[in-house]
Amino acid sequence: MSGRQSAEERKTQIVAEVLRLADKIGPDRLSTTDVARAVGLSQPAIFRHFPTKSALWLAVAEDIANRLQGSWNKAEAGAAGPQVRLRALIGAQLSAISDTPALPSILFSRELQVDNHALRDVFRGLLAVFQGRLVAAIRDSQATGDLRRDVSPEDVAILLTSLVQGVAIRWTLGARGFALVPEGLRLFDVQMVLLRVKEGACDEKTR
Repeated sequence: MSGRQSAEERKTQIVAEVLRLADKIGPDRLSTTDVARAVGLSQPAIFRHFPTKSALWLAVAEDIANRLQGSWNKAEAGAAGPQVRLRALIGAQLSAISDTPALPSILFSRELQVDNHALRDVFRGLLAVFQGRLVAAIRDSQATGDLRRDVSPEDVAILLTSLVQGVAIRWTLGARGFALVPEGLRLFDVQMVLLRVKEGACDEKTR
């Protein structure tokens, strides 16, 4: 059997190397020359697969998007009850960041924020989808009387998204000196304690 890779296999390899190198040297310092050297191709060969550097970054974003949405689907499918679903979504997001450590750097890179509008649009869309899933789980938890109803689900979703982003940045700046997923879930549990309906409390809306 020939060891030659198909075009799709080569594209997958190139995307994987971009993510590895973005973590190693930073997304804004990464060049197509670096990528070509890592995969054993010439720079023109990279451009045969991806006509521009922006197109390469867009393929990276789409790969991340597919993996994230797959992990969210799996998290929700295995969750019994809205609070378990909410925790599973947060855990899935933390796990995705832990498995793709370049993600926080990409989110705050010049490539995403300034240079590549298509890349930014993909990540904005992903954030909106993730927050939408959180909002649905939060509303269900409020409907069952588990979470306070005097805080909007949208605000809680923003709070939880910010929690994930904050602990991911601390993990990145701290040279990944702690386990991201357990720490993030610990802080999620602390946040949930503050948002849960206290025992014996009477919800004004149910009177």
